Amino acid sequence: MSIAPDAVAGCDFVLHVASPVHVEHVDNEDDVIVPAREGTLRVLRAARDAGVERVVLTSAFHAVAYGYRPTDHRFTEEDWSVLDGPGATAYTRSKTLSERAAWDFVDAEGGSTELVTILPVAVMGPVLGRTISGSNHLVRRILDGAMPGYPDLWIPIVDVRDVARAHVLAMTTPEAAGQRFLVTGGPAMPMKQIGAVLRADLHDAARHVPVRSLPSAVVRLVSLFDKELRTLVPDLGFARRTTSAKARRVLGWQPRSSPEAAILATAESLIRKELVKA
Repeated sequence: MSIAPDAVAGCDFVLHVASPVHVEHVDNEDDVIVPAREGTLRVLRAARDAGVERVVLTSAFHAVAYGYRPTDHRFTEEDWSVLDGPGATAYTRSKTLSERAAWDFVDAEGGSTELVTILPVAVMGPVLGRTISGSNHLVRRILDGAMPGYPDLWIPIVDVRDVARAHVLAMTTPEAAGQRFLVTGGPAMPMKQIGAVLRADLHDAARHVPVRSLPSAVVRLVSLFDKELRTLVPDLGFARRTTSAKARRVLGWQPRSSPEAAILATAESLIRKELVKA
């Protein structure tokens, strides 16, 4: 999402959300990468020209921990995704390149405008409108029974309300200037556990939620014929380790919601808004 130059005039702070989640296979990666990078730079130019004091950019965990082979390394704000590494997608490259472009712009042409970036893991929580984000879309697919079973994928989750609070703190904490902040609600969770959380709390509303796991050998075999599955294979069994120690230390941020609460808040809002199949 980009903002016209006159929309930031007179503002002390600007919040910029880069491209929406786009994890499926694309034939032309520039269709994802170019809008993300150029939209980010347009907002930064407008902010600088309007004399905005600070821009808070919503980047993503995809700019931190993707393109790596399975490792016990604990990912922090010091890490950057490897653009040509295993499992790196067009979305990975769009997030990484747009954030790097933002830092390069502020260093070279930003004037007095400060930049802070927020790096959330998979964001779940209440749905406000009819549009469903990538992470909440996963919950909908599980509720709909659109998945025959769970691949051995591990997902770190943070509640959208905790992400919002991190942005407010990033805007108002003087020490945040020039910093990246990774925000997560806890350790990565296997997809099968997401289904278990839904079944335990939603009862009849979770009647289509699958129970079984998909053997990784089967996923690898099917991925030979399915481009979208192919991008997931490097992540099978890979539980990325994360930490929000810096956000806690510098911003005073604490997640108020557990990953389980974020999952249920997603599901309940999807059901309430009739965004899942009856």
